Amino acid sequence: MSLSRRHCLFALATLPAIGHAGFNFFTGEYTASHAELQALLEKQFPLEQRYAEIFRVRLQDPRLGLNAQAQRTGVTAALSIASPWLRDGQVGGTVAMSSALRWDAAARALRLDRPSVENLELQGLAGGDAERLRRIGAVVAQELLQDQVLRRFTQQEMTMGLKTYEVGAITALEDGIKIQLD
Repeated sequence: MSLSRRHCLFALATLPAIGHAGFNFFTGEYTASHAELQALLEKQFPLEQRYAEIFRVRLQDPRLGLNAQAQRTGVTAALSIASPWLRDGQVGGTVAMSSALRWDAAARALRLDRPSVENLELQGLAGGDAERLRRIGAVVAQELLQDQVLRRFTQQEMTMGLKTYEVGAITALEDGIKIQLD
């Protein structure tokens, strides 16, 4: 058996491993579908953080959006702010954020980067109190989503034979995210 024939047989034997989960080692790309990313994001929620030991901000029920034109992701989530100082103890609403993406090589993770609040609506509040709570909600929501993992990769997923792939360009598509493997 010649060396090239052995390589061909090895390649054919490993085809199921190559094709799983959006990896295409022939083109050097991994494509994470919107549905895959949405499911992974949902597993990480709810997120919660205290602000000034007076307010508790909680995000839940995230919905992932992808903006290919702006090369950003979007996350819309239900938001609640609780405090003993609020008349009903809690106020609810929604927050819509957009975020860049970055690769964290040490953790082998695709992360949200520099999220910014595009819109924050609170139900049942108006005036100065509503504006102050919107600012608090925006600050905490951005902190909660900064560095949030969208997809983590195992060492085995990043290795084929003796080659370990590095991540190059990350591209937001309308229906997923494409990661260039170098």
